Amino acid sequence: MTGAVLATIASSGVLASIPSPSQGVWHLGPVPLRAYAFCILAGIALAVWLTDRRWRARGGLPGQIADIALWAVPFGIVGGRLYHVVSSPDAYFGPGGDPVAALYIWNGGLGIWGAVALGAVGAWIGCRQVGARFSSYADTLAPGLLLAQAVGRVGNYFNQELYGRPTTLPWALEISPQHREPGFEDVATYHPTFLYELLWDAAAAGVLIWLQRRFRLGHGRVFFGYVVLYTLGRVWIEALRIDPAEQVLGLRLNIWTCLVVGLAGVVAFVVSARRHPGVEDSVLVPARSAAYRDAQADTTADDDGDARDDETTVAGAPVRVAGRASGGGAATEPPEGAPRGGESGGRDAASRDVR
Repeated sequence: MTGAVLATIASSGVLASIPSPSQGVWHLGPVPLRAYAFCILAGIALAVWLTDRRWRARGGLPGQIADIALWAVPFGIVGGRLYHVVSSPDAYFGPGGDPVAALYIWNGGLGIWGAVALGAVGAWIGCRQVGARFSSYADTLAPGLLLAQAVGRVGNYFNQELYGRPTTLPWALEISPQHREPGFEDVATYHPTFLYELLWDAAAAGVLIWLQRRFRLGHGRVFFGYVVLYTLGRVWIEALRIDPAEQVLGLRLNIWTCLVVGLAGVVAFVVSARRHPGVEDSVLVPARSAAYRDAQADTTADDDGDARDDETTVAGAPVRVAGRASGGGAATEPPEGAPRGGESGGRDAASRDVR
């Protein structure tokens, strides 16, 4: 169907439409403020917040998720950009392409599979650093990752990119002339694939949380469920898109990737269920997590050291430091009514504290 015919259909059949933003970049002096970048950052922040809440609910330590994110996020951004450039090389290395533009991540273009693959490497490093089980972390992250992808798609809306085929549906998306694909210059409205994926990802996140609670999924099965659910939606959404992409046997490369990765997710889910039914006893690796906890405690002690120099406790009660012994110890004066050292009451109180 030619652009002229589609333009005629669009002009006569659209009852309503979604307007695109008039701009996606604002300038604070010489500094550009890009909506796409803010959407990516907002998605990351949402994912870290939700994952941290879910992690601590499963017995994880405060601060672990943020520390893992310091490794996973940069790796994921680099991986996402690499996948995008490899899967859509013409804009950078084809006729009239600009190789330097491959570095312009703020213009859009992050491939989710590259982000997940290389982000997983960063997350594995982070998990080893903080003493977290990698499979437990992946399960905890999965719903937040879907929400991050949903928020990130709003950036495509501001950039007026990655939209679908022309349509006259009431929720059709208006695309400005300068952002229309070659051959569609006269067509004004298209499928809002950013919105389709946003809604699909948000719904899939809710489904994953329900499945985990209902069936006590663990050992990576929540993450494998993420892979299956996301690829199911991405296949039909990808089939709607008209932006240039590498083709393999008549299908877009991303469709083939979704089919292969989705099938692998199903296999991994079944294998995990057979080998490791139920959930992990702990999301922590004991030795490494203990070292992480001690390091955090040392940091806190250093920050509060001055306040603690003049105070100690006896049987849980704060006392004033009376002086220093010759051996470097501190002589303390217990508060009135507190048990003295060697008395049975003191031993019982200490035992209660330890329990």
